[in-house]
Amino acid sequence: MISYIAEHTIIELAGMIRSGIITSNDLVDESLGLISDNDDLHAFISVFEQESRSAAEAQMMLMASGYDLGPLQGIPIAVKDNIDCDYGKTTYGSSIFREYQADKNAIVVSRLKKAGAIIVGKTNLHEFAWGGITDNPHYGTAKNPWNQERIPAGSSGGSGIAVAKRMVCSALGTDTGGSIRLPSAMDGVCGIRPTLGGISTEGIFPVAWSMDTVGPMCSNAQDVELMFSIMSGAKYDPCNPADLSRMRIGIIEDYSLQGLQPGVRQAFETMLDLIRERGAQIVNVLLPGVDEVVDAQLVVDAVEPSAVHYKLIQEKNTEYGSDVLARLRAGCDLTGVEYVQAQRFRLRFRQEVERLFDQVDMLLTPTLPFTAPPMKTTEIKITEDLTVSTLSGNMKYTAIPSMSGTPAMSIPIGFDEDMMPIGMQIIVPAYHEERAFAFAKTYQKLTDFHKQYPL
Repeated sequence: MISYIAEHTIIELAGMIRSGIITSNDLVDESLGLISDNDDLHAFISVFEQESRSAAEAQMMLMASGYDLGPLQGIPIAVKDNIDCDYGKTTYGSSIFREYQADKNAIVVSRLKKAGAIIVGKTNLHEFAWGGITDNPHYGTAKNPWNQERIPAGSSGGSGIAVAKRMVCSALGTDTGGSIRLPSAMDGVCGIRPTLGGISTEGIFPVAWSMDTVGPMCSNAQDVELMFSIMSGAKYDPCNPADLSRMRIGIIEDYSLQGLQPGVRQAFETMLDLIRERGAQIVNVLLPGVDEVVDAQLVVDAVEPSAVHYKLIQEKNTEYGSDVLARLRAGCDLTGVEYVQAQRFRLRFRQEVERLFDQVDMLLTPTLPFTAPPMKTTEIKITEDLTVSTLSGNMKYTAIPSMSGTPAMSIPIGFDEDMMPIGMQIIVPAYHEERAFAFAKTYQKLTDFHKQYPL
């Protein structure tokens, strides 16, 4: 049986709906069927079966009367469950808000619905989006669709799974310290953390307010670009694929290629060889402060969530998962001096990153140094001589955009010997997401990693 979602881009599917080859009902039926068939992965907290079928029927009637709702007409998508929707429950991944009903949509949800998207459900996440593995004690432990013994990353793990298994055409995630990019890499999909402040986070429960972003996850770069353009609310014209012969690609000297699992290093070097053969200029750059950026992020990323939850953890502490409660209490123990020092470092670091873009068009790094680890793993063996913490390893590369506020996109670039996906991070200057899209679209014309998905 042909899977329309797996075999076609959003733009192709929208064209097929308008030409009558398929209907909105066909896509919604396929999406709901795949969600049901993959229930054991715990990708979803809520599924809006009745609402999405009703929306599909209504869209078909409007189309028959000559109405066009927009570029996402009839396209099934999912929304991470820390993003408000005005129907169904919005739990924030917590038992405290198990029965919470938002009274209006988050701004990004309103924009997507206005463009015709059909929201089929809310995806699972690490509780309150404060964790990197989507091991949710209230709604189930999410499982990597390539190997269910491994994590799908987090906190947007459910969204990564839903896109990887082609249950939906796109899913929204949020990214504070890497929560779109990490599941994109570990689950073999594409996702972007936009420029800090570039897309509204109104209607989204905060993690660390000075770092929070929201963005789309899709199977391919073209669809990520389309979703991004709608979510941003600004006029945006799709960019052409990049001419690699005109590009200066930055690699952070003694950092981008250090401390990697052999499979990750091989995939990254193969990618560099490919773009170099097509004329890209690879430039080794120095980034002052890169060795301290994870430590600074850990401070900001601990204090701000604890401030958000300060009153709630006094009143509802028994209703939190033990890991999240421990992190929130630890954040309360950090001092104001430590927080201010981390923010001062962040300002200087952002300036250093901005200076690099005078030398290069973008920076490339692995998204993280390893592929998806087994569940309950706290340390990862990189080589015979190197073992790293999963927490700090997760942030080694994702901390660069998180702390500098620059946009970054993760796309698949290969698989390790266990057939686990490997991701690459594309870092570009603030408000220049089109550079990441142009490069990614060119790379995906040369490779087919983005077309592979777990059966």
